[in-house]
Amino acid sequence: MLRTASSAASRLQARTQAAAMSTTAKFWSKLTEASANKTYPHVVSSGQGAYLTINGNDYLNFCSSHYLGFAEEPRLKKAAQEAIDLYGLGTGYRTLAGTHALHIELEEKIADFKGTEAAVTFSSAYAANASAVQTILGKEDIVVSDQLNHASIIDAVRVAGVQNKFAYKHSDMADLETQLIAASKLQETPKSNGEHPLILIITDGVFSMDGDLARLPEIVDLAKKYDALTMVDDAHGEGVLGKGGRGVVNHFGLEGEVDIEIGSLSKAFSVMGGFIAAKQPLVDAYLMGARQRLFSIALTIPDTAALLEAVDMLAESEDKVQKLWSNVSYLSNGFEELGFDIGNSETPIIPVMIGDEDLARAFSARLLEEGVFASPICFPMVPRGTARVRVIVSASFSQDDCDVGLAAFKKVAAELLP
Repeated sequence: MLRTASSAASRLQARTQAAAMSTTAKFWSKLTEASANKTYPHVVSSGQGAYLTINGNDYLNFCSSHYLGFAEEPRLKKAAQEAIDLYGLGTGYRTLAGTHALHIELEEKIADFKGTEAAVTFSSAYAANASAVQTILGKEDIVVSDQLNHASIIDAVRVAGVQNKFAYKHSDMADLETQLIAASKLQETPKSNGEHPLILIITDGVFSMDGDLARLPEIVDLAKKYDALTMVDDAHGEGVLGKGGRGVVNHFGLEGEVDIEIGSLSKAFSVMGGFIAAKQPLVDAYLMGARQRLFSIALTIPDTAALLEAVDMLAESEDKVQKLWSNVSYLSNGFEELGFDIGNSETPIIPVMIGDEDLARAFSARLLEEGVFASPICFPMVPRGTARVRVIVSASFSQDDCDVGLAAFKKVAAELLP
């Protein structure tokens, strides 16, 4: 009897092991099949200037978000090198031995530049978004979000575990108010700890697929009406909008009216990292409780030094920002004169609307053959039937560069568009 029971147990164990192996085998099989369809990015062997070198050839760079040309700015490179000579390369955890004097100086200068009480930096704007939401909201709080917000915002809400989520139609203030009315009713029911839920309205400042701006003044007014906090992800507005590139909040004259400002340090600033700028008590909450700060390494020494120089340059002069907007005006007018639909862009992001996904990909490929690198933006990044070739403008372009780009678009359109 014991021998029979033991045999049965052995057979059961063998079947269990076989099933487990079968499951992992299926896992690896699926990955292998997916690998057959992987795509490879273009490999760049130059700096991120007006032109990129790919496979030994130079291409006009219409696809990088280095709006001010800081990626190859001599002053930033010099600042980074001098800091390396003084302090080396790496840092560490901010809560242990990783907070360097340069980090403190950078955060103070960002706050001064943005016109906020304080700021805190992170290793990326993605981490800043996650921290901004997760640190202050729990699963019983409420988020009201624009339907076209960036993926990092969507992920931030998921990481926070917020269960009460409302999405309003893109930049539709009537629908935002409808969602806020529903959120306010939900807010009447206390959370399990007895407190009433917070409502947080989140929006991009600049929407990166279409280049349009959030209707921030109306959003702020509605937030006040319905007792909500406001958060704006200004990744594509920092260094671009407002006086000397101070961002979308400054652009609308709303300093002190938006509770949480998220900024990227890798686009217009052309280095690495992100930040949260806000009132001191809120920044203190992030300093003490943001997991993406507590359990991640701080910005490196050269990154921080280069960023300090970038902030100084913007504080000193508006020349770079003015050159950027001069190029935006020249290219936007040029595309419209050629008959292209560039949507409702209000920024250096210019969507050249194509419509069909395959045609947009073919258009981008032909542009590359003509020496212009501009990315196709297709479903699922945008709705079907709204594919476009996205052009991102930089202050590093000369007028001749802009003319080269326009000529390539004109030529390819004559070949491919009806």
